Amino acid sequence: MTTIRLTAAQAMMRWLSAQMTEEGEPFIAGVWAIFGHGNVAGIGEALYAERDRLRTWRGHNEQTMAHAAIAYAKQSGRRRAMAVTSSIGPGAANMVTAAALAHVNRLPLLLIPGDVFAGRGPDPVLQQLEDFNDGTATVNDCFRPVSRYFDRITRPEQLLTALPHSMRVLTDPADCGPVTLAFCQDVQAEAHDWPEAFFAPRIWRIRRPEPDRVELADVTAMIRDAQRPVIVAGGGVHYSGAAAELQRFAARHGIPVVESQAGKSALPWDDAWNYGPVGVTGAASANKICAKADLVLGVGTRFQDFTTGSWTLFGSGAQLVSVNVAAYDAMKHGAAPLCADALVALQALDAALGDHVAPPPPKGLKAAWFALVDPLTDAPTDTNILPTDQQVIGAVQRSGGPDTVVMCAAGTMPGELHKLWKAPRPGAYHMEYGFSCMGYEIAGAMGIKMAQPERDVICMIGDGSYMMANSELATAAMMGIKITIVLTDNGGYGCINRLQRATGGAEFNNLLKDAWHVNPSAIDFAAHARAMGAETEHVSSIAELEAALIRARDAAGPYVVVIDTDPYPSTPHGGHWWDVAVPETSTRAQVNTARAAYLTALQHRN
Repeated sequence: MTTIRLTAAQAMMRWLSAQMTEEGEPFIAGVWAIFGHGNVAGIGEALYAERDRLRTWRGHNEQTMAHAAIAYAKQSGRRRAMAVTSSIGPGAANMVTAAALAHVNRLPLLLIPGDVFAGRGPDPVLQQLEDFNDGTATVNDCFRPVSRYFDRITRPEQLLTALPHSMRVLTDPADCGPVTLAFCQDVQAEAHDWPEAFFAPRIWRIRRPEPDRVELADVTAMIRDAQRPVIVAGGGVHYSGAAAELQRFAARHGIPVVESQAGKSALPWDDAWNYGPVGVTGAASANKICAKADLVLGVGTRFQDFTTGSWTLFGSGAQLVSVNVAAYDAMKHGAAPLCADALVALQALDAALGDHVAPPPPKGLKAAWFALVDPLTDAPTDTNILPTDQQVIGAVQRSGGPDTVVMCAAGTMPGELHKLWKAPRPGAYHMEYGFSCMGYEIAGAMGIKMAQPERDVICMIGDGSYMMANSELATAAMMGIKITIVLTDNGGYGCINRLQRATGGAEFNNLLKDAWHVNPSAIDFAAHARAMGAETEHVSSIAELEAALIRARDAAGPYVVVIDTDPYPSTPHGGHWWDVAVPETSTRAQVNTARAAYLTALQHRN
C-alpha cells in the first residue's frame, strides 16, 4: 500500500478538495475561516497548502460566516456546501446558532471548530471550558444536539472514517444537516502515514429514493377519492428539482397548490394552479382552499406551525398525506406517508393517476386576493407620512426582474413578503424561516450571490436585524460581492411589538422609544454602512427608493438603501391564527380579553 505522510489537518483539507459533485465541481466550494488559538497552526497551514484547490475566505464573525455558507447551500439546492472553521472557545460557541439554523432547515454545513489538546498536556488550555464533573466536555459539546453528525477527532487516523461519515450526511437528502468535526488542536498538527488511495477523487450522487409500492397505491387511492384536494409545496420541491414536475402535475390533475415559506416560488405567482402562500402569513385564497380541503397533500414540507396555523388551518375531516424523503417528516401528525424523493414521487403518482382530474376548485379566489392586496403595494399618494413595509415591497417588486432573488429571515418582512412578493420563477424567493434567525440576512445575501452570481440579490432587512449582525457587509465590500440591501428603519422590533399588542401586552421594550434609555437612539445607518465599505444612501419616499434601486444596479459591490418606515401597519388581509400562549391571569383587562380569544381559538385545533 502506497502511503503519504501528512498532518491530520493537511489530510482533511486534501480529502475535502477531492470530493466532487456529479457535475464535476468540488462539493465543498470553500472554507470560511477566522483563525485563532486552536486552528491557526494546524488548519491554517493546511488551508494555505490547498489554497489553489480549496478557497479560503475570511469573514468577521463565525456565526455569520456560517450563515453565508448555509445560504449558499440553500440557493444551490443542497447540491454544494461550504465549511467553516473557528478557534476552540468563543469562536466555536459563536457557530452554535448557525448549526441550529442549518439543522432546522435540513441544510448541509460542515463545521470544523478547534478543540482542546487530546493529550491534555497544557490542561487547562486557553479558552478551555472546564466541567468539574466531566473531563471530556468542551465548548464543542454544545454542537451535539444541533448537529446531524458529531465527532471529536482525537487521533489522526479517525479521519479515515469520520470524513466519509460526514459526507454521507451532507449529501443524504433524508439525513441532511450540519456536521461538526471538533478537531483537537494537537491532533491537527500530528503526522500520519495515509493511504494514497484515500485522496482519490470521489463523486457523491444525491439519491432519489423510490416510493414504496404499497404506500404509492394507498396515496393514489386517497387522491382519486378526494373531492377537494390541495397540495402544500415545501422546500423539498426545490431541493429535489421538482418545481417543473409539480407545475405539470397540478395542471394535469386539477389540484390547487399552496406554498409554505420554504416552498414559495415553486410555481410562478401567476400560474393558474398556484393559489398563493399558506398559513399564518398566507393568502386568503390559499387558506380558504385548505380550510375546505378533504385531502391535504404535503410535498417536501415539514408542516411547521406557520404552515398549518398551529394545526387549526385544515378541517377536522381532512386526510393528511406527506410526500417526503425523510420518514420523520413523512409520518408527522398521523399523515399517510409516501416516503420518497419529491420528483420521483410526483412522477409515480402521475403515472398511477393516469387521466384522473379532481373536481374544480372554487373560482375567483386568486383574483379576489390580488384585488385586496395589490393596492397596498402601490406608491403612496400622501408623501408626508412614513411609508409602509408593503409599499417598500411594491417598490422593490417594480424594480426587480426575472433574475431577482428577494431574501430575508426575521421581523416584519417574512410575513409581508410571503403574502405579497410575486416570485416569477423557482429560486426567486429565499426565506430563512425555519429558525427565523435575526442576523442571517446580510451574510445570507452574500452566500446567495456566491452560489448564483448571475442573479440580482436583494436583501430586505430591518434595523433590528441589521444591528444584530452587520459585519459581513464589510466582507462583501472587500470581496466585491454585489448585493442590494434595503434597510427599513422602523425604530426597533416592529413585528414583535405588534405581536405583543395582539396578545394583550402593553408596548414595552420592543420599539426603541418604549425601551429604557437615557438618550434617544439616533443611528445613522447609511453612514454606518458607508463606513463598512458599501455604497449607501438614505431615501425619504417610495419614489426615491425606486430611483435608488435603479442606481444600485450599476454598483460594483454592496449597495445599501435606508428608508424610514411605519412600524405599525401590516397586511390586514389573509393570515391565520398562530398559537402564542397568552397569560392565564393578569391585572390588565387587555390580557384577559386576549386570553379568552386564545382559548376559543384553541378549540379549532385538530
